Amino acid sequence: MASVRNKVNPLLIPYVLTWRRFGFRTICSSRIGFAPSTSPSFADADTPPVAGKKILETFAEEFEIGSRKITLETGKIARFANGSVVLAMDETKVLSTVASSKGDAARDFLPLTVDYQEKQFAQGVIPTTYMRREGAPKERELLCGRLIDRPIRPLFPSGFYHEVQVMASVLSSDGKQDPDVMAANASSAALMLSDIPWGGPIGVIRIGRISGQFVVNPSMDELSISDLNLVYACTRDKTLMIDVQAREISEKDLEAALRLAHPEAVKYLDPQIRLAAKAGKQKKEYKLSMVSERTFEKIENLAKEPIEAVFTDPTYGKFERGEALEKITQDVKRTLEEEGDEEGLKILPKTVDTVRKQVVRRRIISEGLRVDGRRLDEVRPLYCEAGNLPVLHGSALFSRGDTQVLCTVTLGAPGDAQHLDSLVGPSSKRFMLHYSFPPFCTNEVGKRAGLNRREVGHGTLAEKALLAVLPPEDDFPYTVRINSEVMASDGSTSMATVCGGSMALMDSGIPLREHVAGLSVGLVSEVDPSTGEIKDYRILTDILGLEDHLGDIDFKIAGTRNGITAIQLDIKPAGIPLDIVCECLDPAHKGRLQILEHMEREISAPRIQDDRYSPRLVTLKYSNDALRRLIGPVGALKRKIEEETGARISVSDGTLTIVAKNQSVMEKVQEKVDFIIGREIEIGGIYKGIVTSVKEYGAFVEFNGGQQGLLHISELSHEPVSRVSDVVSVGKQLSLMCIGQDVRGNIKLSLKATLPRPKSKTDISVDEPVAPTSPEVNVWAAIEDVSNEQEKEVANAGPETSESTVKSATPAVLIRSAVECDEEEKSAGLNSKGDNGSKSASKSDQKSRMSSSFLESSFSSRNAKSKRRKDAILDLLSDDESEQKHTSEVGLHSKIGSDKNDATTETPMTANKLKLGMKVTAKVHQIRALGLVLDLGGAIRGMYRFEPGAKRDFEVGDELRVKCSSFSTKGVPVLSLVKEE
Repeated sequence: MASVRNKVNPLLIPYVLTWRRFGFRTICSSRIGFAPSTSPSFADADTPPVAGKKILETFAEEFEIGSRKITLETGKIARFANGSVVLAMDETKVLSTVASSKGDAARDFLPLTVDYQEKQFAQGVIPTTYMRREGAPKERELLCGRLIDRPIRPLFPSGFYHEVQVMASVLSSDGKQDPDVMAANASSAALMLSDIPWGGPIGVIRIGRISGQFVVNPSMDELSISDLNLVYACTRDKTLMIDVQAREISEKDLEAALRLAHPEAVKYLDPQIRLAAKAGKQKKEYKLSMVSERTFEKIENLAKEPIEAVFTDPTYGKFERGEALEKITQDVKRTLEEEGDEEGLKILPKTVDTVRKQVVRRRIISEGLRVDGRRLDEVRPLYCEAGNLPVLHGSALFSRGDTQVLCTVTLGAPGDAQHLDSLVGPSSKRFMLHYSFPPFCTNEVGKRAGLNRREVGHGTLAEKALLAVLPPEDDFPYTVRINSEVMASDGSTSMATVCGGSMALMDSGIPLREHVAGLSVGLVSEVDPSTGEIKDYRILTDILGLEDHLGDIDFKIAGTRNGITAIQLDIKPAGIPLDIVCECLDPAHKGRLQILEHMEREISAPRIQDDRYSPRLVTLKYSNDALRRLIGPVGALKRKIEEETGARISVSDGTLTIVAKNQSVMEKVQEKVDFIIGREIEIGGIYKGIVTSVKEYGAFVEFNGGQQGLLHISELSHEPVSRVSDVVSVGKQLSLMCIGQDVRGNIKLSLKATLPRPKSKTDISVDEPVAPTSPEVNVWAAIEDVSNEQEKEVANAGPETSESTVKSATPAVLIRSAVECDEEEKSAGLNSKGDNGSKSASKSDQKSRMSSSFLESSFSSRNAKSKRRKDAILDLLSDDESEQKHTSEVGLHSKIGSDKNDATTETPMTANKLKLGMKVTAKVHQIRALGLVLDLGGAIRGMYRFEPGAKRDFEVGDELRVKCSSFSTKGVPVLSLVKEE
């Protein structure tokens, strides 16, 4: 080390020329640091140089909002930036910097770029990518950049076209606070410190709601249980940006949240002003691109009347109107070229656009007339079509005016969920909505490459709107992906995506709580030029793309009949009063109801899919040793099964989840899984096995993952068999039924139990083969204002299968695991109050072996959505009633033609006895919005529709005298009351 230190100056620069030799001062970002008071003697060459001490002058402001301490600091980090601020809340710190170009580029727009970045070092993690570096911006980073961009952009002065770049990065994160709002406030403070002209500061606040109480600056844990996530940005007296994700919050409650958010956000302003007074720079006089009055009036006189003629003709379509306006611009251009007006040619496009804006806005405010001739509160013509692509899991086409969106739904396994690498929030998500805006939707040519900020923002807005009505993950284990392809664009394609996505989810059979619809509300205002206050304004419902461009706001509001689920407000001027913003909520609600009516007329309940295309999901319980055998070395066996069948297999602790495209693929996968690791053996179950040896008294069969069973000679056929080898041979594959155990515990198998019995001479009936036990049908129907326990009770209500079916489906002997026995005991303890409890217990036993397929579970979800459709009384029936059309109701419906009109019976009711005109005594089983579900006895359910003016105050258990008046298309008895004489 001594030899290194003896070198006076390792660089090629002579020591006498260094700054510190002469004691020069170092200037850094207008803050001064001094060299040491004593310099090393030049004569003493052996003395090592001593590092100087730089003094960093820092400035900070501390304040408190929502019981959280917040600090703004500048001067320590990024001192060369035009403006830099570190904002800290708890242990989370965010750095925001701003810089501006120095040249005067010739352009007619503000090139503002906002970049937000979350690097993994902020939480002490090395990236898991191959290069161990952060790659392209993730979706969350793009969304946070948009969140910062939207409120700061309107405050730059008109005509300021210098390039500005805002960069926000997270320095440290404790996972408790979301850094997005912190980055927005830090960016505002950085702009205040810089010399860039800007009309800030702004304040950005987040509001949550837990158990009906609003929470200011909620933590991530509080947000996870909140039904509201509101991000609000404002100046001291005007609103700049609103972003909402909610679970059907009412317009009244949302307005209360906005009224609370504004004064809380204003608390951010004074600390920024004080910090700028201490450490801010003098704002520079930048050259603004302004249009001279003479040139503007000249172009206005040439273009105003032709433009008014185009806008007053409602017969123009989007492209016809655009072509006519472009022709006017070209005519003005030729006139200026003839006159040699170079200044007018440079500013022609911007000036013509300003004239268009003035013409449209003046006509809307003074006459109340819109470009396409609609009233201010009128929604464009609607067209809805669900299921237009039957091969897909779900699809829908939605058109509003000239805007058209095609939405498709794809269901996948839980392992298909998207993995997220953000610093805060969940690590994965199972519901994804991908929005695509191809160039052909506006008749343009363009390239498709990488993530687009606009597409990510619009897709996330629609995703948040639909997320509130999806069933919980515990009841709905699928991963869901919606693809929204914009086919034609003329305004509010993101809200059309919400409508189309809601219908596509219904078409795929997913039990949504409610339909979700959305539309965009616009504003046209007249401002006093002397004070800047709004003198007059008009609110526009369902704005066109042109009205969005020429108006003041684009207020996207999505929700159900019960409330709002998502909002995105973008403002073009430097703020809008909050009172006007709240006033826009009412016309948006009225327009949303109109759209919901059209959507519900097309599809109002989850659709029952075709077996050929509907996906299946099954969850099986196995030991971890068995699952290891299934996976195989390095997962080779699992991958082989997936490649051969096309299914997806997910393995977790003791659980195997299989997702297949259809039922036939599911059967193939289960067959392979059963052959490798088997399953819990039950009496009456059908298993495939291979004959391993043949004896005189029978054959030994290997089945169910290597287990051995005996196929006795007496169980080979219904006919006498003299030799076993005449029927089976070694290596033959058979489908066998487990019929029990012998005294030694050996498993007994039967081949004849799976074969149909031959006809006897004395019996003309044909016995049906015994079918294996069907899995339980999960019910995900959503009931309004009912607790989860009540929802399960209502969903499980309904008749059981016929007595014969129940007897055949209940095994005499069942070989169960200890886990299944524990679950059965719990079910028996919880459901011991009555008959309904016993039914639930028997179903719980089946559920412990295998969860039902998604398609079967979608039957019951019709009930919760059929209240508002007058022609949907059939959907009052529960899931089990829907299934009866495949069993006893087929017999009912086929005998209508031979029924007698005046039949009356008091004998126990069965499916074959009920005839048209038959009078029976029934009990009220369920009370629905439009009628009653009646218990006719003998596992038969019927329906009675309330008649106008008739009695409706029934109670469960009331006995009624009814008559069978007809049968529905599903074979369900439709009953009418018998009037007592």
